[in-house]
Amino acid sequence: MEVTVKKIINDPATVVADALRGMAAAHADLLDVQYDPAVVVRADAPVQRKVAIISGGGSGHEPLHGGFVGRGMLDAACPGPVFTSPTPDQVQAAVTRTDGGAGALLIVKNYTGDVLNFETAAELAAAEGVDVRTVVIDDDVAVKDSLYTAGRRGVGGTVLLEKVVGAAAERGVDLDGCEALARKVIGQVRSMGLALSPCTVPHAGEPSFVLADDEMELGIGIHGEPGRRRVRVGPADELVAALLDPVLEDLPFAAGDRVLLFTNGMGGTPQIELYLAHGIAERLLAERGITVERRLVGSYITSLEMQGMSLTVLKVDDELIELWDAPVHTAALRWGV
Repeated sequence: MEVTVKKIINDPATVVADALRGMAAAHADLLDVQYDPAVVVRADAPVQRKVAIISGGGSGHEPLHGGFVGRGMLDAACPGPVFTSPTPDQVQAAVTRTDGGAGALLIVKNYTGDVLNFETAAELAAAEGVDVRTVVIDDDVAVKDSLYTAGRRGVGGTVLLEKVVGAAAERGVDLDGCEALARKVIGQVRSMGLALSPCTVPHAGEPSFVLADDEMELGIGIHGEPGRRRVRVGPADELVAALLDPVLEDLPFAAGDRVLLFTNGMGGTPQIELYLAHGIAERLLAERGITVERRLVGSYITSLEMQGMSLTVLKVDDELIELWDAPVHTAALRWGV
C-alpha cells in the first residue's frame, strides 16, 4: 500500500506485529514473543514459586513495556495497537504464560481503557484459580483528568515501579509483599513532562497537535494529550524548573529527602539535551536540600518521535535503593549481571 507518512514502516495496520517480529529476532535469548494475542514473555517463564509481574499498554512508548521484560523486572508485557489499550485476552494470556503458582501482580497505567481491560482480565484469571492483584499508577502531576483518563495519568514513574517490584519478585517476595511495595512506590513518585513538537501516529498520518515554532506544551501526556498550558520556549533552566517545581510541591518533597531522579526523553530528544537538563535538575534539588541518591537518564517511556522530556522524582529509602540496585537483565535496562 502507499505510505503516506514519513516513517520506517510498511503498513500502518501491521506496524506493531512487524516491530514485535524484529524484537523477537533481536532478543531471542531474553524474550518469547507470541502474536495472537500479542504478548511478550521472558524466555524462562513461568518461573516456579515466583510472583509474575505483568504490565502493558498501547505501543508507541518503547522501550516501555516489552523492553523491560526479563530477569529482575517484568515477566510479561501486553502491547496494544499504537496508543491503544491491550485487550483482556492479551492480559489473560500473559497471566497464563507466566503463572508459577505464586500469583500475579498487574501494573496498570491510569488510562481508562487500560484499567478496564486489565480489571476484566484479572477477573477472568481469578475464575481460573490464579491469585491476581492490580495496582494503578497515576504519577503525573500535570492534570487531574485528560482525554484518556479519569484522574491523573500514569507516566514515567511506571519504569521505576516495574524495576523495584520486579526486583522484589525476583528475590522471592510474596504477592502480598509485592503489592504493598508497589503501593508504597506509587505513593512516593511524581512526574511531569513537556513537548517541543508533536508526534504522528502511523494510522493517523498527521501530527497529533500543532505547535508554533516558539511554543511548547507544558504538562503533556504520553499520547499527545494537552497539558497545563501552552507557553513560549525558554532557556533550559526555565524549562526544567517549570517541570520540577510542580513535582516537588505535589507530594510534597522536602529538605532532607533522598530521591531517585529520572530524566526521560520523549522519543526525539538528543541525549546531550537530556544530560543538560538532568544537570540542572540535580542542581535545583541540591538547592532545596534534597539528595539525589540514584539516577536514570535516557528515553525509556516515549511518545513515538515527540521532542520533549519528563522528570520523575521518587522518594527513596534503604529498601528502595537496594531493590533499584538489584540485578536486572532486559532488552532496555540491565546492570549487575
